[in-house]
Amino acid sequence: MIHQIRVHKFRMSDVEDPEIYAAEPLYKWEKSEVGQWVMKHAVEPPIYLFKTDYASYGFEVTVDARLQEEDATYFCLKWAHEIL
Repeated sequence: MIHQIRVHKFRMSDVEDPEIYAAEPLYKWEKSEVGQWVMKHAVEPPIYLFKTDYASYGFEVTVDARLQEEDATYFCLKWAHEIL
């Protein structure tokens, strides 16, 4: 069974082009231990989503990945506490 889970998220302030400003933090995450693990074990490339955060007048950036059940369990046990 495949599970889609949130593997990373962060907030940024209001900027004119959020994709450009999110590139560096996303790149650093992809090069981190957890990012490399997710990129290796994801069934397909992760999905990057940008949502307007009306509470802070900025953006929330999330990364969702589709993982096999055993990989999703491993991820949640090892890294999920960092996302909450």
